[in-house]
Amino acid sequence: MDHFDIVVIGSGPAGQKAAIAAAKLGKRAAIVERRNMVGGVCINTGTIPSKTLREAVLYLTGLNQREMYGESYRLKSDITVTDLSARTMHVVGKEIDVIQSQLARNGVTMLLGSAYFTSPHEIAVEDATGDLKHVSADKFVIAVGTRPARPPSVDFDGTTVVDSDQILALDRVPRSMVVVGAGVIGIEYASMFAALGTKVTVIEQRPTMLDFCDREIVEALQYQLRERGVTFRFGEQVQTVETHPSGTLTILASGKKIPADTVLYSAGRQGVSDELRVEAAGLTADKRGRLTVDSDFRTAVDHIYAVGDIIGFPALAATSMEQGRRATYHAFDEPVGATDDNLQPIGIYAIPEISFVGQTEDQLTAANVPFEVGVARYRELARGAIMGDSYGLLKLLVHAEERTLLGVHAFGSNAAELVHIGQTVMGLGGKIDYLVDAVFNYPTLAEGYKVAALDASNKMRAIAQVRAEGNRMDLDVGTVDAGTLV
Repeated sequence: MDHFDIVVIGSGPAGQKAAIAAAKLGKRAAIVERRNMVGGVCINTGTIPSKTLREAVLYLTGLNQREMYGESYRLKSDITVTDLSARTMHVVGKEIDVIQSQLARNGVTMLLGSAYFTSPHEIAVEDATGDLKHVSADKFVIAVGTRPARPPSVDFDGTTVVDSDQILALDRVPRSMVVVGAGVIGIEYASMFAALGTKVTVIEQRPTMLDFCDREIVEALQYQLRERGVTFRFGEQVQTVETHPSGTLTILASGKKIPADTVLYSAGRQGVSDELRVEAAGLTADKRGRLTVDSDFRTAVDHIYAVGDIIGFPALAATSMEQGRRATYHAFDEPVGATDDNLQPIGIYAIPEISFVGQTEDQLTAANVPFEVGVARYRELARGAIMGDSYGLLKLLVHAEERTLLGVHAFGSNAAELVHIGQTVMGLGGKIDYLVDAVFNYPTLAEGYKVAALDASNKMRAIAQVRAEGNRMDLDVGTVDAGTLV
């Protein structure tokens, strides 16, 4: 039986960083992954292919150029799945090569197959032929991720009724689509297919969508999607989905019936801890297949850690990478700096993008934190005009007394890139005075930080002037009263 200092189960972003961190510390590390899933869901069916699809949609539809060349402008009039998938396959292939190269270069042993625990310190790895290889380790990191949650009442056929893993394998661009679930994945795909000209209906049982985001930003996104023909049905629940030769019929609990070529179910994800037989290691998963960890990503069993989507929110590739690194460092008593969860950015790659870091207006209001808002609109920036983006905006939330940056919210082109400037300022405890005094390249979207900071600063100056004027008048009244008494 092979023995390792650490075995990482899962080669997604969290698993990669955990294994490589161990190798950098001089530990004997192995990573387990199924042969056709090197890179995990992120590379094969999730983040990378969906974001590549997004770029292909933007390019082929010419969507970002329409403000300049008219609403009818398209780079290609008849966009096929082949057009879309060519770019995706190219990028996925390159990313898999990069991951395999990094693991090999760092001396991480790759064990191909499906793993499951046989005891707290041992796993079995079953390869494609059914052969078993038993491996033991001092430490384990579980980074197996999740799979789409599938209601048992829905018949997924991979063609007309699909989940978020299957949608990339569609054989044609549907004329109409129902998206069940207005979470991040559902909204991203809804926006992409709407850009392709698909008639999209989004069904969400909650009264709003993306309720962890800033309300103004979400309203801006909804407006843009409605402009592209997306219909939203909030407060509605799907009762059943019927499949017919001519398409699907989604029947809602309210009695509404919605016909469509395709139905995409995007109603959450389920941890794959059941396949790991975690009970043999002394662990118990919740009803969504997730594992509970402490602040160091250690499970109830001291030598077993869990990172990435398997532990729940925020379930993002970026945060998962850092979790993997930190888990390994803690496992081998390596010092690691403090982290602030409030400073981890969120990126939603809809069309248009949303990205934010820090707190929202609603959160600050609920906490009774005095704040001021500074806004820069892309249409006010020369770069926005050059790019043809007149709807984007950058919003800064600033402490009204301390002048520190409390939140950054971006909407529009390159939002997920733009947010990192604010993230850095917040991480260093900076104030908006830095942004007011800084010089940004012109023309850039980054210049929006100066515009928004000046907006907030001018509002706070106006408040200070009102107070100063009031204090002066009080002093004048006091002088008159004193003179009268004399």
